[in-house]
Amino acid sequence: MNKLALFAVVMAVLTLSACNTVSGFGKDLEHLGGKIDKSSGK
Repeated sequence: MNKLALFAVVMAVLTLSACNTVSGFGKDLEHLGGKIDKSSGK
């Protein structure tokens, strides 16, 4: 269980460090949502 928690924290840090700002993080999420919509056929 501790390894899973550590992995989740590391992934969160890497994901958040990829975005320079909070607005950049929002844009990344919006972009990801668009990809999911396209792949689902909407």
